[in-house]
Amino acid sequence: SVVTAYTYYNKPPKQQTTTMSSTAGSVGGSASAETAPPLTPTNTAGDAAPPSADEMNQSANNAPTTPTASTEDTDSFLFASESVTESHPDKLCDTISDAIVDACLTLDPSSRIACETVCKTGVVIIFGEITTSASINYEQVIRDAVRDAGYDDPAKGLDYKTCNVIVALEEQSPDIAQSVDSTKVEDMGAGDSSVVFGYACEETPEFMPMSHSLATKLSARLAAVRKDGTLDWIRPDGKTQVTMEYVMNADGIPTPKRVHSIIISAQHAEEVSNDKISADLLEHVVKPVVPEKYLDDKTIYHMNPSGRFVIGGPHSDAGLTGRKPIVDSYGGWGSYGGGTLSGKDATKVDRSGAYAARWIAKSLVAAGYCHRCCVQLSYAIGLAQPISVHVDTYGTCTNKNGQTEQSLAKLVETKFDLRPGCIVKELDLRRPIMRKTAAYGHFGREEEEFKWEKVKEI
Repeated sequence: SVVTAYTYYNKPPKQQTTTMSSTAGSVGGSASAETAPPLTPTNTAGDAAPPSADEMNQSANNAPTTPTASTEDTDSFLFASESVTESHPDKLCDTISDAIVDACLTLDPSSRIACETVCKTGVVIIFGEITTSASINYEQVIRDAVRDAGYDDPAKGLDYKTCNVIVALEEQSPDIAQSVDSTKVEDMGAGDSSVVFGYACEETPEFMPMSHSLATKLSARLAAVRKDGTLDWIRPDGKTQVTMEYVMNADGIPTPKRVHSIIISAQHAEEVSNDKISADLLEHVVKPVVPEKYLDDKTIYHMNPSGRFVIGGPHSDAGLTGRKPIVDSYGGWGSYGGGTLSGKDATKVDRSGAYAARWIAKSLVAAGYCHRCCVQLSYAIGLAQPISVHVDTYGTCTNKNGQTEQSLAKLVETKFDLRPGCIVKELDLRRPIMRKTAAYGHFGREEEEFKWEKVKEI
């Protein structure tokens, strides 16, 4: 039988706010924007009060039109990246799917897993194909993940103790299984046809784009101040966005110049004021994360620009595994393949191939073969060897050791064994480490388990 549930609730009128409107060009292009007057992150007039929520979010109403990037600096452009907290409904689904992956791998490292999750008010559903010798209490795994995300009260739209849990799993198709199976792991065929990308650059110590790195760290901080009690009004759901102004240096490399704007949307308790939300987010989230050198008197802040975010999480928006691929990867830089990362074991090259591509890109940049690069790998289901390897350095190849832009792909093929089984073996991807990747990005992290972040000598 099918049970259909409808939930009705009254939303307060949306406050009229005016936010910036900008058109960011492609890398190397130019951009301009209609912006608010300068808003400083700290008081500049003795004991003057910090800007109120209305001032921070609505002062553009009376602002003169001024360009964001200097019209004389034709190499300046804007680029924005976003992130979400671990309790955003889509990230909750990623976490549940990867919790299932880890539960299976813990007891049976050879498990084949493709697990999708969907959540809405009061219900979580998992469905997909799993072949494993492990006996898993899927319901308990799901409830534990929901609890850890902070959904412990029906008022939040989801309560791990009382939510409905539906499990709809089958075994992996035998047609797929026979194309992947092999006597030796090294000879294992790809679990699906796939195109994957990896990216690296010199903007941060972790070789990640600055806009993406800051947005990710802001969302992680947003969750941290909720969990440690620093801000008792914050609720689980949240989203961040950082727009950086970049300038092309003499070598044609995008270089972070300043933070143009920061947007934070934080789910909150009913009784907290917008002024307090703005002040607290600036003091306890932005300042501990964003280096002061990137903030200036022109940086724009939009704290909860909708004016109200009491209803959030699955109660506000349905969640689905795999719906935040740009948050998971490089914040819009480089490229992204067609498959999601979470909910899959490593025989799926959507996941293992993407990790290998990042490993290659980071190793090339760290070794000084280029200043930034994007690596593409393609695979065909059932075949072990990749169909193609492509390296794009955006014209930043340094010709180290005589390697040219055109020869780097061949260098990669000689230094990295890109058969799926060899990737699984080299990066030790049969360990139960996948849940850690589900929130705050699969790349640019220093966890010991993330071997694709360990630079390989080339």
